Amino acid sequence: MSQARHWAGIGENTFIAGIVLLFWIHRLLGRRLFRLCLLPVVACYWLSGGAARAASLQYLQRLETHCGALGRQPGRLDTFRHLLRFADTMLDKLLATAGRYPAGQVDICGADVVIEGLRQQRGALIVTAHIGCLELCRALADQSPEVVVNVLVHTRHAQRFNALLNRLNPQQSIRLLEVTEVNAATAVLLEQKIAAGEVVAIAGDRIPVHGDRIVTVPFLGEAAPFPSGPYLLAHLLRCPLYLMACVRNNRGYRLQFVPLAESIRLPRQNREAVIAEHASRFAGELACLLAASPYDWFNFFPFWEQKSKQ
Repeated sequence: MSQARHWAGIGENTFIAGIVLLFWIHRLLGRRLFRLCLLPVVACYWLSGGAARAASLQYLQRLETHCGALGRQPGRLDTFRHLLRFADTMLDKLLATAGRYPAGQVDICGADVVIEGLRQQRGALIVTAHIGCLELCRALADQSPEVVVNVLVHTRHAQRFNALLNRLNPQQSIRLLEVTEVNAATAVLLEQKIAAGEVVAIAGDRIPVHGDRIVTVPFLGEAAPFPSGPYLLAHLLRCPLYLMACVRNNRGYRLQFVPLAESIRLPRQNREAVIAEHASRFAGELACLLAASPYDWFNFFPFWEQKSKQ
């Protein structure tokens, strides 16, 4: 089998102009007509995107084998439904960023302890996944206006996305920080943000662009690569670590916070084994969330076969 491409090498298919266009189509036509317009767009991408279809099917098959989330063996139409869910969620991401998603359709679970710590100027590190509509974490700001969320991203388009976020909602408190690797300068910056009582969020289901800071742990019944970065950061920043996910429910979305560790101390010896324990817990919690909402995981590349760029 040829080496799978790193996720960062697949390219950005979502451009700023396209995102703005989606937002305005919804504003002019409403949700139902927006979804009708979305169908042919997703169908074209589904027909031409063989790699995305294959990655979706691999994930859905492993999820079904692991826990029977679908109740049947997934097929090609399930991959279309998966991509359609992603496209529909993109709209919710924009609405959430612009402050236009109905607050009454978001259930928040487990956030009390996070917010209380932030009010006491105790920052937190949050490990996320590409699941559901994480932009609804702005609901934290609705409960506590002083909350500032700094999201670490690998994309080079962070500045452009920040500009878009400010256009959609000048008052929003989410900032994207472009980070391809955590060096000494980055660590100092993040320490300052944690000391100021801010939130730092990092993806726990995307391996680093460069380097070998990867740990392999079971995920949906198969060994899969996960980044070591969140747990190394938690060790450096000496702050609580939480998982945050936002998945669909009958009302809209459920924003879920799960405590992973009050603090992480990595020993000099057996460090990789301790990191693997933390990554395994994250992977297990993620699997439980996906069992309840199988179409909400948006990693459309061969997740289990990916390798870092060296």
